[in-house]
Amino acid sequence: MKSLRFLFSIVLITNVYSQNSLEEQYNQIESKVIEWRRDFHQNPELSNREFKTAEKIAKHLKSLGIQVETGVAHTGVVGILKGTNPGKVIALRADIDALPVTERNDLPFKSEVKTTFLNTETGVMHACGHDTHTAILMGVAEILSKNKDQLNGTVKFIFQPAEEGPPPGEEGGAKLMIKEGVLENPKVDAIFGLHISSETPVGIIKYKTEGMMAAVERFVINVQGKQSHGSQPWSGVDPILISAKIIDGLQTIISRESKLTEEAAVITVGKITSGTRFNIIPESAEMIGTVRTLNPEMKELIIRRMTEMTQTIAKAYGGSATITFENFTSITINNTELVNNMLPSLKQVAGDKNVITMKATTGGEDFSFFQEKVPGFYFYLGGMTPTNTKAFPHHTPDFIIDESGLLLGVKALTQITFDFLNN
Repeated sequence: MKSLRFLFSIVLITNVYSQNSLEEQYNQIESKVIEWRRDFHQNPELSNREFKTAEKIAKHLKSLGIQVETGVAHTGVVGILKGTNPGKVIALRADIDALPVTERNDLPFKSEVKTTFLNTETGVMHACGHDTHTAILMGVAEILSKNKDQLNGTVKFIFQPAEEGPPPGEEGGAKLMIKEGVLENPKVDAIFGLHISSETPVGIIKYKTEGMMAAVERFVINVQGKQSHGSQPWSGVDPILISAKIIDGLQTIISRESKLTEEAAVITVGKITSGTRFNIIPESAEMIGTVRTLNPEMKELIIRRMTEMTQTIAKAYGGSATITFENFTSITINNTELVNNMLPSLKQVAGDKNVITMKATTGGEDFSFFQEKVPGFYFYLGGMTPTNTKAFPHHTPDFIIDESGLLLGVKALTQITFDFLNN
């Protein structure tokens, strides 16, 4: 009996020592994570062009003794860390690309990078927090590499380019990484990721089982009319008028045909192009927009009705129209069993009251493509100063993140890894 008590005491002492040691490592890594994040923020790169970003990531992983593969899906980086003992394979994913947004704040490390995007001069900015995701996962890689003797299995670090979508005419993002075999060799058992949120207070983690973020479709409508003098509309067919009627009609699909009490859905026309002069009715018009859905049946209905309505409205006004769709993301569906199993890990690092459920959002994430192949869990990490009364949304020039929230991201992904591999 005495020997069992003695053995139990050793186990307790070892666990306490291990946890204390981990806390020391967390405290040491925080300043590094913030420094990496600021460097990425000041030097952002657009989708499929993340060359320097990838170089910095690969250099760090190699310095930790992690097996590294570069050039995955153009600019992606994949690191493999094998624990001391064999076991399951966990993947941790961070997106690394920035956006064509001109930064408008006074941060000392604000982006001054300029570029030409789709024939338009623009700034480049990490306006969605991918710089924080990258820095957090680099921190997780360093912590885990120092504790690989406590890992029963393998960790695959996936630094993914082009989450915001590859440039026109190019492949990229999660789809291309999957196509190139990122979930194989070794085969991934489950994948985890996080997204910083400028509208969620620091210290809070939000999650949802099943559908969390929307499927995203990009659509293009081409309207064909008949050109005429602006003073004689009866001698032509006005594609601008037809476009207006189509836009108005599409909204009735949401307001009158979609069961919004079950899930949200959105149709947005974000761009319309037509005409050359004030006194000419043009021959054609083009509209570009997005559809957001959280239910596969609703998605099928909306796309079918958009196609029917576009063609019918154009014909009713004497013209014609075509509509095409491009899938950008699927529905981000968190595996229920995986969420339930890993919630204790999140609560351990954030506290029970700070891990809360959320409602689905109509934002999209190509992390969803990974989840179609293996069980996945994606969650939000608070990045808003708790005393803030106004948070700037993602994808805007004023977007800003409180860096004190990054360490919780490191702790969350690290704890998930330990518990998933060792449970």
